[in-house]
Amino acid sequence: MWGIIPAAGNGTRIQPLAFSKELLPVGSRFDGATERPRAVSEYLIERMLRGGADKICFVISRWKFDILQYYGGEIGNAAIAYMVQPEAKGLCDSIFRAVPFVDPEEPVLVGLPDTIWLPEDAFARLPEDKLAFLTFPVSRPELFDAVVTDEAGRVREIQVKREGAESNCVWGAFRMPGSVLHALHRLWRRRRERDEYIGTLVNAYLATGGEAVAVPVGTAYVDVGTLGGYREAMRLLSEGAPSGTIGQVAPLQFAARRR
Repeated sequence: MWGIIPAAGNGTRIQPLAFSKELLPVGSRFDGATERPRAVSEYLIERMLRGGADKICFVISRWKFDILQYYGGEIGNAAIAYMVQPEAKGLCDSIFRAVPFVDPEEPVLVGLPDTIWLPEDAFARLPEDKLAFLTFPVSRPELFDAVVTDEAGRVREIQVKREGAESNCVWGAFRMPGSVLHALHRLWRRRRERDEYIGTLVNAYLATGGEAVAVPVGTAYVDVGTLGGYREAMRLLSEGAPSGTIGQVAPLQFAARRR
């Protein structure tokens, strides 16, 4: 199973940083007996591994070599591959850079590396046979992509950063068969690659007879791409961990120890 991590964005909302925003320290982990800062993207990788991913594809810009240096070629039981997005052209373009790696028979997980969400095992709760969005209730859905569904949980529309959104549930990650990833990619190409956001492309996919479902098992979702989100992430980790162990979890095993 592939996990695709689009990490080519410029991170302008939280700049200036001296490193890629995906490596922003949030919480901590233990490397043997040594406590170390934990990069925000490690939370997504941990969730992908729990969801069954054994291959991770980072899509990076050509100047984000620090991500490659940080993760190397392996983490946990998963091999890591890298694809380069030559210029920032949106989420769809970033995700589809991984298409050459993915066999149509393989399942795929997609998540955003500057987010932290609960529960940690939510990927495993998504169905395997269709495009399935993990959704979370938020107070300001107009800042995200709101997912509008029917009573059976089928997605009717994704409203991209829309004032007065019909739903307060937004997607935070999704799962699909590799065949659906390839179908979305073909549709995106037919639409002359004009879709920047995955939501507008999925709306077109639904209009052509495609199917997607929303699974509202998410209980907490934080976008760490802003200073306010960073503070909220630290609060979430603090409340979810025993006193004095903010953000500490069983460590992911890196291919090589970093000094």
